Amino acid sequence: MADHYQLNLGSLRSSITLTLHTHHAARLWQGRSGRDGVHPILGMPGYIAVTNLLKQASGQDDPYADWFILQLEEKLLQARAEMLTLTQQVSQVERALPTQVDVGDNLNIHPVTLPLFIGSQLGFLAIYLLTDYDTLIRRVLLAHHTALIGRVNMETWIDGGAHLLRSLFGLAQRYRLAGVSRDDMAANNARAREAIDRFGIPPQDILEGARRSQFAPPIIRSNAQSEIEGPNAPEAEDQPTPDAPSDGGDA
Repeated sequence: MADHYQLNLGSLRSSITLTLHTHHAARLWQGRSGRDGVHPILGMPGYIAVTNLLKQASGQDDPYADWFILQLEEKLLQARAEMLTLTQQVSQVERALPTQVDVGDNLNIHPVTLPLFIGSQLGFLAIYLLTDYDTLIRRVLLAHHTALIGRVNMETWIDGGAHLLRSLFGLAQRYRLAGVSRDDMAANNARAREAIDRFGIPPQDILEGARRSQFAPPIIRSNAQSEIEGPNAPEAEDQPTPDAPSDGGDA
């Protein structure tokens, strides 16, 4: 006779931390507060908050959130590729170090360790980009210290890597919640028309839910009749396929 147990399982949790060794990476993490005559610069916590909001809106069937997630994902993948190129350039320089000279890793004696509370995959991808930058800076500073490169080259690499992260944060800072669903867009109601006036019309495949980011969450429809599990999943048969409105502007 099988035993029957009542299983009351909670949610899975893990402890995640980030360790940074350079002031350059730490400043990018913090961003900059706005004040008179100085524009604020989004830091990593602000970027993560935007991606968490995007994930929530995407799960609520907001096509504009899906559209913006795809833009952020593309920006992230491009930035990581360009950061890798910078790292490979530094590796080429490091080969000039004589074999008789053994240089260890350039690590901070008092690094900063930060707890991470991230609810989106795009947030983690940005963290990985920041760690890539932190590693790049450590190697560039060491290359300058050991006379493998001059100050101009050092500053070029430092600024080039920082630009990739600031550009990503700048894109995230432009996001505004549309507050519409695909049903709103199909009905072309007042919410949809307002969103179109503000943000333009998403591409048709995004409106239909046929193209979504690999990191987009499942779509839970309010009527609980269907759920889209991931990118490129088809609409449920009993759901109407939204048509793009006939007018609108560029996003």
